[in-house]
Amino acid sequence: MQFKYIIGQEAVKQRLINSVTENRVSHAQLFLGPEGSGSLALAVAYAQYVSCEDKQPNDSCGVCASCRKYQKLMHPDLHFSYPFFAKHKDDTALTFIEQWRDAFTANPYLNLDTWRGYLDAENKQANINIAECHQIIKKLSFKPFESEYKILILWLPEYLDKEGNSLLKVIEEPQPNTLFLLVAQNQDQILNTILSRTQLIKVPCLNFDDIKSELLSKHNQTETAAAEIAYLSNGNMTEALQMLQQDTKSYHTLFVQWLRSCFSNKGSEALSFTDQAAKMGRENQKNFMRYGISFLRECCLILAGAEAMVKLPAHEKETATKMASVMNIPQAQAIITELEKAHYHIERNANPKILFLDVSLQIIKILHFKTLPAGIHYIPN
Repeated sequence: MQFKYIIGQEAVKQRLINSVTENRVSHAQLFLGPEGSGSLALAVAYAQYVSCEDKQPNDSCGVCASCRKYQKLMHPDLHFSYPFFAKHKDDTALTFIEQWRDAFTANPYLNLDTWRGYLDAENKQANINIAECHQIIKKLSFKPFESEYKILILWLPEYLDKEGNSLLKVIEEPQPNTLFLLVAQNQDQILNTILSRTQLIKVPCLNFDDIKSELLSKHNQTETAAAEIAYLSNGNMTEALQMLQQDTKSYHTLFVQWLRSCFSNKGSEALSFTDQAAKMGRENQKNFMRYGISFLRECCLILAGAEAMVKLPAHEKETATKMASVMNIPQAQAIITELEKAHYHIERNANPKILFLDVSLQIIKILHFKTLPAGIHYIPN
């Protein structure tokens, strides 16, 4: 994995490269970033750069013996640890290394659900067990075989639990030329004893333009489809890639038509929408609700006078401006609440026809009859 293949994150890439060129490589580092930000890919690219035999100013060379082995994730000085679903108490990450290589090669932005798909998880809980902790200590007790550094990348240390305390000594007092890279999503779930012993590298979520550009150049999406997926994914490339596998119909047109039918209290149109939405499939229904929530939040920005912060494509922004002229912030917030509740129930397999009909009726009350749920103060337009 080279830096050039990672979407965006230019500031983080430069910081990592500078740490190597300026000989400031910390022995224990924590890559902390939300799902889909590319933090795991950055850690692998960083490890490859550290081990590269012909480092370039902005990336590893990609052709030396070390880089070729890294591209296959088969370098003798590169080790991985990650949550897995143990069938036996002595299972370790090495038991599942072939599946791990396949999963990362197919999608460097994988999440735990994607990883689960490569394993026979059944109903087991993912974790990093004590046998794996002992294996980590053993791996890091040896000297490097080929490169200057022996590197271990530990993905999702949140799953270490109290067994992680057995790693404190190897993190705090590692063997010479040992590099320990942790890749996490939730800082609050990491053992404080481990957190205090690492150098923090914050990886922000991706921005709208980076995801849109990637979808246009690498995934053959239209301008409209790329913009909509980038907007819906909210900086999460994992979500964006998953949306590519789903129906790419525009949620914008359908959502606006729905709001207009509710505003006009056209019952036949609301019923027609209910039938249509019920056939969309659960993932598309969830994405549709997420789009609606995001769209109305942009309307709230317009209503609050912060139009410059709106991220919608031009034609959608124009529609949002028109929508903002017929509703106020409390109404928008009330509808958002209804959509969030609907998203929650869709995830739990609620009957879609009943669900969408109920939400339609709630929106009609809010927009047409201007009746807000208790606790929300109405401000006239």
